Amino acid sequence: MKPLPIEVRSLACERDQRELFTAMSFDLQAGEVLQVAGPNGSGKTSLLRILAGLLPAVAGDVHYGGATVFSGRGRERWRQNRLFIGHAPAVKANLTAEENLSWLCALSQPVAAQQIAAALEQVGLRGFEDVPCHTLSAGQQRRVALARLYLEAHPVWILDEPFTAIDKAGVAALEQHIQAHAADGGTVILTTHHSLEHLEGVRCLDLGQVA
Repeated sequence: MKPLPIEVRSLACERDQRELFTAMSFDLQAGEVLQVAGPNGSGKTSLLRILAGLLPAVAGDVHYGGATVFSGRGRERWRQNRLFIGHAPAVKANLTAEENLSWLCALSQPVAAQQIAAALEQVGLRGFEDVPCHTLSAGQQRRVALARLYLEAHPVWILDEPFTAIDKAGVAALEQHIQAHAADGGTVILTTHHSLEHLEGVRCLDLGQVA
């Protein structure tokens, strides 16, 4: 899928009747990586969920390739082009790593068992394909979720704390994969408390400085 520009216009968010941010506007071009920063409670996860189309905004709009992502054909195109991985691994405990990925990918584009095995190897889970996820560590369950980044051809990645529970080698590998995705024209929006040592040209949006 061809990467397209993202335009955020006058976005506002409230939670529990408290305003988190208002009149937020920014643009993202293909090939850019945006880190959303800010103190706890500033709305980082809420912003990512709004951008992913999983949470309604109080005001404003998001456009992808010139069309709103909140309704109509633009919403469907956005759903097909963006991949959201939340803070929680979102894997089913009683399913194996392979079964989880097969089920998750089937929502957009079915993948073969060989592809899943290759993706799990990329995230350091070779040999764990048929292991129930409830027996895996928190870091291993996170890696199962992140294996989707090697399987689904979405040009836009929206990642909420993707480095949580990942060891140093896993962090470096994920940073390099994000860098390669951006180099290929992909767009990445992420939150993280991790210092991004292996990523170049990262833009930062600090919600602590957004009125």
